Amino acid sequence: MTASATPVLLGAAIALRAGFFSPWRLALALFGAVAIQIGTNLINDYYDYMSGIDLAGGMGSSGVLVEGLLTPSEVWWGGVTAFTVGSAAGLVLVHLCGWPILAIGCASVAAGYYYTASPVALGYLALGELTVFVFMGPVIVVGSYYVMAMRVAWSPLIASLPVGLLVAAILHANNIRDIQLDRQHRKLTLANLFSRRAANAEMVALVGGAYVVTVGAAVVGVLPWPVLVTLLTAGRARSELKAIEQIEPAKLHAAVLGAARLHLEFGMLLLVGILSASLLGC
Repeated sequence: MTASATPVLLGAAIALRAGFFSPWRLALALFGAVAIQIGTNLINDYYDYMSGIDLAGGMGSSGVLVEGLLTPSEVWWGGVTAFTVGSAAGLVLVHLCGWPILAIGCASVAAGYYYTASPVALGYLALGELTVFVFMGPVIVVGSYYVMAMRVAWSPLIASLPVGLLVAAILHANNIRDIQLDRQHRKLTLANLFSRRAANAEMVALVGGAYVVTVGAAVVGVLPWPVLVTLLTAGRARSELKAIEQIEPAKLHAAVLGAARLHLEFGMLLLVGILSASLLGC
């Protein structure tokens, strides 16, 4: 659940540095964001299973449906319940913070549900990376900042870009691993829409872009210089880009897990950099 928790904490840390903070609003934002991610994952499992993409022995799902641990109905209702719980937390924030949070919440739930649900199925139309970049990067970070500060600013938007790029990299690594399976089921992703070389190049752009944005923002002063601590993850990034060049599904699955670890480590260090700047007064 770090893909949703990290950007919420990041937005709150930037607000704290600006002199705005509410532990109760942070708790509600964190709870709501994680619940919506859980709902998205469950609905994604349901529709991938019903469309025949998730098969026994596959590596792209939780496995609860293909192994018969839960019924499709249980998974669907679990997803709807998670969305409902997350929406309830969001409605409290709407009462406290106003209509912008309602707009963000409605869009997030819709994107999460229709990521794989018909008739939209964004993830099946080569829009997966763009969707997760927008909603698990700028939307969550700026939204989290807003519930703290009740205003918008450039710094949370800029800080959200590397986080969004790296969460998109997780999905893209997943899609590279599943190129053949997705093609068999006519699921369009950026990984199978073009050549494998182009898919690898996109991975380089996503991962490398996170570092370029962070360093650039620190150089021009949009973000404080302590965020350069994220460069400590450069070794992990280099290993990830090397791993994604593999062909064997098992090794590519390890690359997916590596992309998730990179997102977590980079995000936590970015958070440390922001909080350190607050303590150092820079």
